[in-house]
Formats: sequence, C-alpha cells, structure tokens
Amino acid sequence: MSRFTLILGIAALTMSGATVAGEIYKWTDENGNIQYMDRPSGVASEQRVNTIVSRRTDASRVQASVAARREHMTTLEERKAKRAEETQAAAEAQAEQERRQKRCADSRSRLEAFLRSQRLYREDESGERVYLDEEQILAARAKVQDQIQEYCD
Repeated sequence: MSRFTLILGIAALTMSGATVAGEIYKWTDENGNIQYMDRPSGVASEQRVNTIVSRRTDASRVQASVAARREHMTTLEERKAKRAEETQAAAEAQAEQERRQKRCADSRSRLEAFLRSQRLYREDESGERVYLDEEQILAARAKVQDQIQEYCD
C-alpha cells in the first residue's frame, strides 16, 4: 500500500468518525457587522468562539425517536377518541334520563286525571267524544300505572 493511499484512508476514517469538531472565529468588520468564519481572518478584533462539536446522525436513534413520537401521537388520538365517546355516551344517558323523567311526569298527570275524572273519553277519527265504559277505564288506568312503574323507577 502506498503512503498516499494510507494517508487518504486515515483522512477518510477521521472525517467519517462519529464526532467532527470545528473552530469558529468571530470579528467585527469596518462597518460594525459581526462576521463569522471557520479560519482566522487576522483582524485585531477577532475572537475564537468555543469549539463547535457535531456528531454524525445515528439513524437507529432517529428511527426510534420517530417511532416513539408516532406511538405517543397515536396514544393521544386514542385518548381523545375515548373522551369523545365518553362525552357522547354521557350526553345520550342524560337525554335518556330527561326523556324518562318527562314520560314519568306525563304518566303521573294522566293517572291523576283518570282518578279525578268521573267520565273518561277519547276522540275518534271525526273528533267526536267516545266515552269509555268501566272496563276500558280500568284498562287505561292499569296501562298508565305500568308506564309509571317503567319510567319512574
């Protein structure tokens, strides 16, 4: 192996290493602008900035970070969807409870009307009153009492 090839190989290994360090120099030019350069400029106001160190990107760490972020976002979306479902279920339960309470109150009012009325009737298709006989009244009261049991418990 020639000496040139050896030097070239060492240089390539050095440049492909995990860490690359560089020096940065800072100075102010004649217009008052701050300038940065990777080599000394020779200007009297020049200062050497602390060494900047950069490392080669580790692809497996990047992939792991992306996978972890994706998993985190998926978890957040699942939680959000679950909360939305719970909110929807609570709203539906509340609406059902209100519907039952209204049906309970309506049924109690109807039973009270049945108990207070001396003559009960219903309207037929033509809008005329058809009075209920004793058996129909008892059946209507029983039906309302069943509804009260169903909606008021």
